[in-house]
Amino acid sequence: MRIILITGISGSGKSVALNALEDGGYYCVDNLPPRFLPELAGYLAKEGQTRLAVAIDARSSHSLDDVPAIIRKLSDDYDLRVLFLNASTQSLIQRFSETRRRHPLSGPPMREADVGVLNSLAEAIERERELVAGLAEYGHQIDTSNLRANVLRAWVKRFVETDAADLTLMFESFGFKRGVPLDADLVFDVRTLPNPYYDRELRPFTGLDKPIIDFLSAQPLVGEMIDDIGAFVGKWLPRFRDDNRSYLTVAIGCTGGQHRSVFIAEALAARFCETANVIVRHRDAPIPAG
Repeated sequence: MRIILITGISGSGKSVALNALEDGGYYCVDNLPPRFLPELAGYLAKEGQTRLAVAIDARSSHSLDDVPAIIRKLSDDYDLRVLFLNASTQSLIQRFSETRRRHPLSGPPMREADVGVLNSLAEAIERERELVAGLAEYGHQIDTSNLRANVLRAWVKRFVETDAADLTLMFESFGFKRGVPLDADLVFDVRTLPNPYYDRELRPFTGLDKPIIDFLSAQPLVGEMIDDIGAFVGKWLPRFRDDNRSYLTVAIGCTGGQHRSVFIAEALAARFCETANVIVRHRDAPIPAG
């Protein structure tokens, strides 16, 4: 049985991810106390269920310390994958304000979460970051700060379809003007390269379009940058594998995340596609998520 464990920061899109998995045929459970996960998995496996998705968060803060041991135990018997969703504090405050929902750690304390009363939303968010921080290293992280719900659904679908037998190498393009992705393990700045944005005819395109591909392919510095980043990742990729990493996100940033970073992320993905499980995604470019 495949188990997808969804965790992370409240307001970062766990419900969107869970709904996407439910649409994909997963048996979904929200806010399950972690100590019941092995029992639930065993019961559903005996019933013939092959897909299970469970969301846990700071509402079960009293038992979050048990989650790493539960993950290791379940990994011995099932195809277990962990998805950690994150977002910037500013984005989270805006989402809670728009939906008028209460953060799980703000207001009156719940019986299960002995964390005290946190009066400000920002304080509650930072407290939750502390509580779930240790879970991030066990899975694949997605920064949802600037993501539309349909894009997140597409990324979750791509995540669950990836073969988990080997390390998954993620190349993600982004624009520095919207901040560095929170899920990045390695960050490379390509803003020193010639920028197609300053050509009015090229500006409307993205790094997936032929005019931009032709322009950047003709620039010797672009080829050198791709070679240098590729050599660095290629040299250290075996070390990440030896460290039992399941996911490595390489973020490529330019000014707006439209042209140079998109082109280079695609070029690097093509270079490593035969030696690793590769996913490429573009955070800020107006590219269809599917």
